[in-house]
Amino acid sequence: MESNQNSQNQNDTSNIFGEVIYSYTRADALTDGQLVDVSTTAREAGYRYHFAVTRALWDVLEIIPSHTPWQDLEGRLWDCLMVGRMEIKKAPEGVSRLTFEVILSVEGSKRKYQTICLDIGPGDNAEPVFTMGFTEDF
Repeated sequence: MESNQNSQNQNDTSNIFGEVIYSYTRADALTDGQLVDVSTTAREAGYRYHFAVTRALWDVLEIIPSHTPWQDLEGRLWDCLMVGRMEIKKAPEGVSRLTFEVILSVEGSKRKYQTICLDIGPGDNAEPVFTMGFTEDF
């Protein structure tokens, strides 16, 4: 009986750290716009779990540079998702964060490639979720 109580106490982080003062959940980030849900498009691209992009990446995807007027938001998002899928297939088993380059024109920048980060981690209820953004977003 004592052994069971000890294991329960070890699993209860409030005994170690105290009560949570503040938490900011993935749902909060989606509600306030810091994350943008792109799950529908991601499912079309072959992803099985909830998928969001950071506000910073979304803003870049949304603003079509004047020197690439033929581009659109859907195509730019699709490019990021597909390159992400290719990187997942090449990644060693157990890797939860990938960094890769995507051709992504940005207004006012001469850089052709942007560094993107794809994080595969637990959501608010420990379910698998994908989050994509710039490396500085994480």
